[in-house]
Amino acid sequence: MHLTRFEQAPAYEAPNHYDMRCLRLQGKEAGPSTQMWMGMSQILPGGHTTLDGSQIEKLYLVLEGRLTVVSELDGHQEEHELGPYDSCRFAPGEKRQLLNRSQRPVLVALVMANAAPG
Repeated sequence: MHLTRFEQAPAYEAPNHYDMRCLRLQGKEAGPSTQMWMGMSQILPGGHTTLDGSQIEKLYLVLEGRLTVVSELDGHQEEHELGPYDSCRFAPGEKRQLLNRSQRPVLVALVMANAAPG
């Protein structure tokens, strides 16, 4: 078993993430994991990511606040607002954007593979 205490979770910088604080909870620099890693981000009011794709599947779980998620796949774009305990999956190759349009911080958990398959 490997434990990461929240107070000791290492911060990391993610490209194209603005007004966000990201912590690694498991995997990578937070400890051993062969297949996946888990992070948590606090997104300040007005904070966001750009609309980008990745070859890695991503799972998000909103823990606090209201998060707007935008997806784009094969030219089709959709947008949804998620609240506490709502979750979403972005497929490999699907573009995704996270936006905090509220006046309160959003807390969101992320789980994704260590590397793209293949």
